[in-house]
Amino acid sequence: MNRLFVVKKPVFISSNFYLNRIKRKYKNKKAGFSGTLDPFACGSLIVAFGQYSKLFRFLKKTPKSYKATIFLGARSESLDIENVYSIEKSPVLEETFIKEQLTSLLGTLEYLPPKYSAKKINGQRAYNLAREGIDFEMKKIISEVSSAKFINYSHPFLTFELTVSEGSYIRSMAQILLERLKSVGTLSYLERLHEGEFFYDNEKSLNPLKYLDLEENTYTGTKEWFDMGKKLNIEYFENKTDGEYLIVFDTFFSVIEIKDNEPKYILNKVLLND
Repeated sequence: MNRLFVVKKPVFISSNFYLNRIKRKYKNKKAGFSGTLDPFACGSLIVAFGQYSKLFRFLKKTPKSYKATIFLGARSESLDIENVYSIEKSPVLEETFIKEQLTSLLGTLEYLPPKYSAKKINGQRAYNLAREGIDFEMKKIISEVSSAKFINYSHPFLTFELTVSEGSYIRSMAQILLERLKSVGTLSYLERLHEGEFFYDNEKSLNPLKYLDLEENTYTGTKEWFDMGKKLNIEYFENKTDGEYLIVFDTFFSVIEIKDNEPKYILNKVLLND
């Protein structure tokens, strides 16, 4: 079964664990997901069954938006409420000041990802290494913040939304915000609202052709050539420029690459709604 859809991962379970639950629900063994959410986080997770699980790198998945709540005065090793080790009284902030500092996040941010994160270190999730007490270093990354929206402030809880580039870490961005607010705190809630054009909608099945970030090319040869996976000839493609392209037929589609006038299959004969 080929299927592309968005699930809503609950808090305090891993993305892999929740995928296994989804696989059992739909009685499907071949499945994958894109955009790992940390166990603490909840929200939109793109899932694909069958051949569609090969499409993740071609999907329109950016920018991503998150809703987050900071617990002012709380301190945590993991920068969320999983590992809080102290809570202190925090001064009340002016709403205008909060909005000003939120706006200051717009643009480019360079920072260290949290050690308790899904980022892989030598093939292992950083949060697993951190929980085992293994010492390791994180490398700085760069993220783009295109939107920063104030939602609510009811002391000591501050809620906001950020729209960011691929691979961003909201817990680290929350710490940058806290530094600018001259406060301490940790995230008490984190939800991914969407990934690009992917929103949670009761696990509705999606047409992958509407979400592929690929230019469609016209093939003037016969469908049977693709159907049988035969060697492709550049003369049968309308666009002969180097790049990756989508070729659509009535019952299946393919992804090809043209390089130096040589067309090659990346994915061939991905069935539509089988």
